[in-house]
Amino acid sequence: MLRRIYKYGLALCLCVLSVPALWAQKGTGRDYLRSGNRLYRDSAYTKAEVDYRKAIEADSRFPQAYFNLGNALLRQQKPKEAMQAYEQAVKVETNKGRLASIYHNMGVILQSQKQFGPAIECYKNALRRNPADNESRYNLVLCQHQLKNNPQQDPQNGGNENKDGKDKNKEEQKNSNKKDQQKDKDKKEQQQQQQQAQQNEENMSKENAEQLLNAAMQDEKETQERIRKAMAEPRRRKLEKQW
Repeated sequence: MLRRIYKYGLALCLCVLSVPALWAQKGTGRDYLRSGNRLYRDSAYTKAEVDYRKAIEADSRFPQAYFNLGNALLRQQKPKEAMQAYEQAVKVETNKGRLASIYHNMGVILQSQKQFGPAIECYKNALRRNPADNESRYNLVLCQHQLKNNPQQDPQNGGNENKDGKDKNKEEQKNSNKKDQQKDKDKKEQQQQQQQAQQNEENMSKENAEQLLNAAMQDEKETQERIRKAMAEPRRRKLEKQW
């Protein structure tokens, strides 16, 4: 049976398992569990809590009693006590499917308290044991999105940063600023080197051009001189013939 809670505008599912055939227990523990389940379905959560605790007294390793106790406590707005009950259930439960339900509900509590990091781990644990759990998958994606949009939140304490964390952030920021300054300096030096190299290249090109021009002019003079001499020599030879 699935029951839903609505908190912070999110529909987060609480899994409630109450199949006696899957949770058969000996003695009065099973009887108290059944009685507690009936009270829970009637929304008598305080009375259901009493019966679940009696079931645990009868059998201290009764995983469903711990799990349903956590659900009853959560319905009474007691998330801290509910989390403790779920943690006990995790210790004694061996079935993967039921463990997935326990981790899912733990994730719901942590997510409602904006402890997104631990909540993400709980949803991942749920999916490891039940990959077909679409509700845990949805909550996981939503929780990752919330954590991304709240990077200042400390995933271990619900967003309360301590002094050491602030000092560490300041030191990291300081180191980051130094690296940025060094990058800017290196970039400026590189630009200056490129400008100098370009200028040298331009100067060399100008010098080469002048040298080539001078050479061409010199060749032109020599060529003109050779042409002048060549033109003069035939005339001399012609005159000689006339003589």
